[in-house]
Amino acid sequence: MDTPRYAPCIEACMRCASACHHCSTACLNEDPIKPMARCIALDMDCAAICEVAAASMARNSDNAQMLCRICAEICQACDECAKHGMNHCQVCAQACRICVDACQQMQEAEHMT
Repeated sequence: MDTPRYAPCIEACMRCASACHHCSTACLNEDPIKPMARCIALDMDCAAICEVAAASMARNSDNAQMLCRICAEICQACDECAKHGMNHCQVCAQACRICVDACQQMQEAEHMT
């Protein structure tokens, strides 16, 4: 894997992780919090896998392809944020969609080489 070639995917993963961390923290301050529970949990999972996927690509891990596939799947599940009207949720949902696209493009590029 060529690290500079996958810089856009690494960047998308890190932006998504940041948006998910922000969203989960902001959701913890919502009142009532109970309706935000699933959003918070998905944000936490999404941020974690995005960070792992980005790190695996940066170090040319043999597991990068698999981790990016899983990252895309979890980011798609994080569309829970899109159901909420708060700005932080909408920003998070958009970051997740961009990350899904970047991970899928990275996998397609790897299959072509």
